[in-house]
Order: sequence, then structure tokens, then C-alpha cells
Amino acid sequence: MFIDPHIHMSSRTTDDYQRMRESGIVAVIEPAFWLGQPRTNIGSFQDYFSSLVGWERFRAAQFGIKHYCTMGLNSKEANNEALAEQVMELLPLYACKEGVVAIGEIGYDDMTPAEDKYFRLQLELAKELDMLVMIHTPHRDKKAGTSRSMDVCIEHGLEPSKVIVDHNNEETVEEVLKRGFWAAFTIYPHTKMGNARMVEIVRHYGCDREAGNDHLSRIIVDSSADWGVSDPLAVPKTAQLMLERGISAADVRAVCYQNALSAYSQSGQIKESHWLNPQPIDQRQMFNDNSVLRGQEPLVESSREYALIE
Repeated sequence: MFIDPHIHMSSRTTDDYQRMRESGIVAVIEPAFWLGQPRTNIGSFQDYFSSLVGWERFRAAQFGIKHYCTMGLNSKEANNEALAEQVMELLPLYACKEGVVAIGEIGYDDMTPAEDKYFRLQLELAKELDMLVMIHTPHRDKKAGTSRSMDVCIEHGLEPSKVIVDHNNEETVEEVLKRGFWAAFTIYPHTKMGNARMVEIVRHYGCDREAGNDHLSRIIVDSSADWGVSDPLAVPKTAQLMLERGISAADVRAVCYQNALSAYSQSGQIKESHWLNPQPIDQRQMFNDNSVLRGQEPLVESSREYALIE
């Protein structure tokens, strides 16, 4: 079984859900992020946030996958300060809804003053609501941006154990782990972090156990699959490559399943029992009079149960 703890399913198709379930993905976390073009009014944010806790949660369940999400103002759109102010008023209304596991993904893009302002405001919101935080590290000057992100979290009194730092690479992982944060890696087909590179990171930090450092207990693999060139099966594919290249099954399970569960279960919103003892799929169900089937024959299960394989 696998968890993909960072994937933008609003950008994916029902075929993706079917293939993910067949590949062993039992749960996903969908962080709030941008559309690929700027939103122009607060209603766009409101409808999007509503879809994350409504339609997408339903759509995933129709294919046997548990869906959770995070809520936040992404760093790109933090630069539109007039709209960002309205989003900050909206966020508390959604942050405490069922299935919301963190404030995120938030952080820096170009590390502008506006990005810094709204990053800090959202960290304070997370503190006020006692929520986890998912950090988006910048694609440019990543090492400096990652260090600064962690510095700001500490400055605002957040515990590293309640902060997941995502989009890591070989340049950032050492500091993230040494400072006690969760280190997540987004696996892309051709850019950022590839699955072969991920294998070597797991191999390297697995060896650290000999020195008394169990860094693999805080490394997380995800796909970040969205509307761009990306792969919703990145987690199971990376797991398979790890096994083929000699990584132990226990270590693969840790970085592709257990660590995400351990990190995000701190929210109180996600539990292993949610998919080990799931409700049977009934595709006759509707959401606001809408179905995923488009007239096709519905799948109706009498029961469904999965065993946890160590």
C-alpha cells in the first residue's frame, strides 16, 4: 500500500484515480495551489477550496481512495496583496473542515516581501489552530529559500515535527533532517527529483543508521502530479525501483507509506483505519446530483477490506 501525500487531483482524470488504486495507492493529500494562471477574485478561491473538501473527496472515494487536503494561499498568488488579504479572511472558514490535515502549501516562490508577509500570517494561523504546516520551497535558489523557510518557522514558534518541508533535493535534505523537520520529495519524470536520484537518497540516509541517525523515519516520497508534465504513479514506481536496486522492503514502506501517515496523523484527521476498514464503493451515489460515471455501469461492492502487509 502507498500514500501519495502531495498530489493535485483537481488536475487529474478519473483514469488516474483508477490506475492509482490498481497500483496500491490507498490515500492522497491534495494541497491547495495555483491554477496555472492567476485567480482574479475571491470567489475563485472559495469555489476551489470548496471543491477540495467536497467534490474531490467524493470523486476519490468513488474509486476507493481516501482523499485529504491542505488549505493555504500559495506563494505565487501572495504577491497579489489585495486578493491575498481576502484569502486570509477566507482561510479560517476552511482550515478546520473535515479532511483538512495542514495549512499549505505555503512558503516562497521569488522570496518577495509580500510572500514573506503572507507566509508568516499563515504560520500564525497554523499556530492559532494548532495545525500542521506544509512548506513549498522555491524552485530558484532552493537551498537559501529552504533554510529561510525553516528559520521563519522557528522564529514563529512552530515545532519542526509539525512542519513538512516539500520539494527537497540533494542540496537541501541534510539541513532539513538535521533540524528535525520532515523532508518530502516530489518525484517528476524529467525535472526536479527523479526516482533514480530518490533511490540514492534513501540508500545514503539508510546507511546513517550505523551512526545512530534514523533519518529515513522523516523522509517522504510524493508525486506533486498536477496539470503539467508529471506522473500520478510516481510513488509506486519509485518504490518498485527502490526494491529492484536493493533497498529493503521496510525502508520502502517507511518512505512511501508510513512516514506520511506518521506526519499527517498528527492532525487527527487521517487514520490508517480509514482505508484498512473502508466503506464499500457504491458508484450509484451522487454529489450535488452529479456522478463520475457519465451513464456507465456503476461499480457496487458488497464489502471491501484490505490487510496491512508488513
